[in-house]
Amino acid sequence: MADQEPYLKSFGAPGPRLDRVTVLAFITESATENVLRDGLGDAVASGLDIRRGNVRTAIQAMAKLQTPEVLIIDISGDDQPLSALGELSDLVEPGVRVLVVGDIDDVNFYRHITRGMGVMEYISKPLTREAVGRHFSPLITRKTVGADAVRGGRVISVTGARGGVGATTIAGNLAWYLGVISKRHTVFVEADLHMGSGALLLGAKTGPGLRMALETPDRVDQVFMERAALPVTERLFVLSSEERLSEPLNYVPGAAQKLIDVLRVRYNFVITDVSFTPMQINHDLLEYSHQRVIVMDPTLASVRDTLRLIGLPNGPWQTQSPTILLNRQGRPGGLTRKQIEDALKSKIHVIIPDLPKQMNESASFGNPAVVERGAFRQGITDLAREVGFTSARDDQGAAPPEDVMPIW
Repeated sequence: MADQEPYLKSFGAPGPRLDRVTVLAFITESATENVLRDGLGDAVASGLDIRRGNVRTAIQAMAKLQTPEVLIIDISGDDQPLSALGELSDLVEPGVRVLVVGDIDDVNFYRHITRGMGVMEYISKPLTREAVGRHFSPLITRKTVGADAVRGGRVISVTGARGGVGATTIAGNLAWYLGVISKRHTVFVEADLHMGSGALLLGAKTGPGLRMALETPDRVDQVFMERAALPVTERLFVLSSEERLSEPLNYVPGAAQKLIDVLRVRYNFVITDVSFTPMQINHDLLEYSHQRVIVMDPTLASVRDTLRLIGLPNGPWQTQSPTILLNRQGRPGGLTRKQIEDALKSKIHVIIPDLPKQMNESASFGNPAVVERGAFRQGITDLAREVGFTSARDDQGAAPPEDVMPIW
């Protein structure tokens, strides 16, 4: 919350002190603790101290402890959270960056504590890595993401660790879930103009618009995209081509970014199916996404290539490491989750079990598997939450109450 900084300065906030703990958190349960550790791992390499307890525990502790640079408080279960936060403010030094998590999902409460009480940010449970990375990490590191990344729709790139792991299936079903089931304005972009099968999966038409956008970016504007993105339903659109194999793409560097910028004005979510092959268009699409999703299967070769993809540097809009999705878990002869996580030295964030009958039928008839309730749909739902989907209204631009002064 950038507009909180003047409040802190007006109260004479001191500069950073070398003897302070960087981040001290009081969290009520292990699930939230695990998400914080995972989501803040890239932002706070050291100096993260998480203790079990709620806001009342924090009040008792801060009466004895030195104030950290960042204090994360869990208000879950407290029947008077505003009073407790007010009491806590009397015990901490001016300038501490206070972040709060809790079980209250209410816009007015969010507005009150962030605009009126000086709390820098609040996230309601259940927490996700994406929410922690997007809302907490910049406040901890003081590295702000540019306004061009914040304004507009959210861009999610889905990449298979290698061919045949099901990345296009995952990307297409994620787009269907967001656009049809959750009714968010969504566009699915198929980066493979020659052999892509995403449009086929969604029962959509293909057209020349995507190729024209990538070869002649000067033509790309809102009117052009209204004609190029073909509708599947009222809120789901597809941008895909079926070009002749003998006609290579004459890609203009920077065209993908121009395309993304225009699409973000129109759509809440831009889902791109991006190949792992080292081509400039793929590099640009990965670079200008808010979150990268790596799809792997339980094989040794997939583990090797996932490690290579994880090693790619983050783009300017990415605040955390890629989301790792393990597809076809439990396939006969496949590696276990523990074996894979030990090899990656990283957590698997989303798991979809091996469902050969359901997936074969979906591919054969062109019906997205996410339409049916079950394990696959649950996996796609988990993925949607990981990459930024929330059913709650985002009202962070609301004006602060005029009758309450900040306490931090």
